[in-house]
Amino acid sequence: MTMKNEDFQYICKIVKEKSGISLSEDKGYLVESRLLPIVRKNDMSTIGDIVSKLRTTNNPDLLKDIVEAMTTNETSFFRDVKPFDILKETVVPRIIEHNIHKDISIWSAACSTGQEAYSVAITLEEDNLRLGSYKKNIVGTDIDTTIIKKAEDAVYSQFEVQRGLPIMLLMKYFMQQESYGEKWELKDEIKRYVKFKYLNLLDNYPMDKHDIIYCRNVLIYFEADIKSQILNKMADCLKPHGVLFLGSSETISGLTDKLVQFDGINGLFRLK
Repeated sequence: MTMKNEDFQYICKIVKEKSGISLSEDKGYLVESRLLPIVRKNDMSTIGDIVSKLRTTNNPDLLKDIVEAMTTNETSFFRDVKPFDILKETVVPRIIEHNIHKDISIWSAACSTGQEAYSVAITLEEDNLRLGSYKKNIVGTDIDTTIIKKAEDAVYSQFEVQRGLPIMLLMKYFMQQESYGEKWELKDEIKRYVKFKYLNLLDNYPMDKHDIIYCRNVLIYFEADIKSQILNKMADCLKPHGVLFLGSSETISGLTDKLVQFDGINGLFRLK
């Protein structure tokens, strides 16, 4: 199947309008490969048939399928490691210093299948000496409802738990269920801290203020004006002492005047 350029441009326009994600000209193969299952699901022959249907009906279910297909869900437990060391060594002491209510609120944006949110929960649980009396609330959000359901289930393959999860933590916080075969289920003692829900980062954020927001390696898919909007809205969701984690190579330069780099640490920002 070869996708026509006008169909590719229309799909790009739809995806950007609905999710903010910008697809460059070299993403034609990616778009085509991810839309083929939708073509088959709807008993169509070509991607052009999808475009024709959207032009005539603006079908919401079809729109949802397309946006979810274009969403990147790359993640792993304790991804990149260093941000979790920074959480323990720098961010947790800052929260304890400023937190008189003994509660911690954390938001994992674009949470995918939940590994980041659960890695944070495990990190806090392991820090029981300092945080044993703290109430922990972690929310993960994503635009993909199918992915959210998997995050809520917290059942992972052998391959997924081997990617970044130390064996000691696997044995401590997961259980292998016969009904799942080679899969591992997270124990309730960690799952109870974490809730998941749908959220489009282009929308308003109807949530409480947070001590920590994670939005790592997400903004790279957006153009500058969308990045700026998201950063400003996230800044408004931080508590006065709160911090924002971006990817270690991501910058906020020229995008917001509400945030500054935290103590020279790459990828970590606080309110100005």
